[in-house]
Amino acid sequence: EADLDAVAAAIAAAEAGTSAEIRVHLDARCPGAALQRGALVFERLGMHRTAARHGVLIYVSIEDRKLAVLGDRGIHERVGQAYWDGLVEAVLGHFRGARFREGLVHAVGEVGAVLRRHFPRRPDDVNELPDRVSVEPS
Repeated sequence: EADLDAVAAAIAAAEAGTSAEIRVHLDARCPGAALQRGALVFERLGMHRTAARHGVLIYVSIEDRKLAVLGDRGIHERVGQAYWDGLVEAVLGHFRGARFREGLVHAVGEVGAVLRRHFPRRPDDVNELPDRVSVEPS
């Protein structure tokens, strides 16, 4: 619970400077590629329905140690695939050192910094998606 609370607090802090939305989703296992599973979760969580199409999902399969970071169309066009790939590698480095909380908090902070540059918070901004970590039951 403390780890989930720390990640949720990192999401709230990151979103304080941007109009974009960040979600973290944890699965116990990922049958297949993390990017494909993450895309399904992205849709199921309604992340494609944000007003400006600027949601980011950090998808993690815990037991398989798989990770994917997906940005909606508006974000992906601005940061590109190389950014996502570099972020995944950095977070996997944390995971390899058994620093899971630190890895997720790092990912959220990095995404928040990029989103602040491209999608600064507007005065009329509304938090469209929950900040809590979603967890798929095993």
